[in-house]
Amino acid sequence: MTYTVKQIARLAGVSARTLRYYDEIGLLKPASLGENGYRYYDEDCLLRLQQILIFRELDMPLEQIKRITGRRDFDIVIALQGHKQELRKRIVQMERLIATVERTIRHLQGEEEMSEQEMFEGFSEEQQAEYEKEAMEMYDPETVKASNARWRAYSAAEKQRIFDEGNAVYKAFIDSMPQGPASPQAQSAVEGWRRHMDYFWTPAVEQLLFLAQGYVDEPRFRATFDKMHPALAEFIRDAVKVYVQGK
Repeated sequence: MTYTVKQIARLAGVSARTLRYYDEIGLLKPASLGENGYRYYDEDCLLRLQQILIFRELDMPLEQIKRITGRRDFDIVIALQGHKQELRKRIVQMERLIATVERTIRHLQGEEEMSEQEMFEGFSEEQQAEYEKEAMEMYDPETVKASNARWRAYSAAEKQRIFDEGNAVYKAFIDSMPQGPASPQAQSAVEGWRRHMDYFWTPAVEQLLFLAQGYVDEPRFRATFDKMHPALAEFIRDAVKVYVQGK
């Protein structure tokens, strides 16, 4: 059985424009082209599209998806098994974060006491390191490589201390929000944030605002900060903007 662009778009919940773009970049070629120039897709195309959409759901860039699915040794069953394991890990992580959010709501409503440490349950030091790695990938592979080596050299106790310091940095931002992004409290939080990056890498001043803007624009970064405070990402960006302008 073959499918037109319109039919496969309806099945997969994507736009016809997306399918045409995937064809243009060689990510998803149709099985055949009709004499009228129409694209026709078969079941293999459907399975490949499913893989693409799952990889996208896991935040993988299109170019990387193309490299993986285009390999001769690509095995769709093995790939699906890997997806299942990764999605299960995400379910567990999301459940922990939901529990933390629910407790935070009850705390803010005066129904339950909550310690500062409990406020950040569900955020692992491994996850924080992954976010830092994603930020560094905006720049160059050598930076990532050096940072990975630095991170592996830390002991478990050091990693936990770094994680705790990171939570304290973001709490300092939240505490300074009533005073505004240009306040001494907020600027002190920015300086603490910048120093905390030294555990992973040391960005130049001009890179700080680009990174802070990523907290607002990148879905995974934004979701993390939204769980701490719905206005935190924008506040960090605005405070960093003041900080950079003063340099």
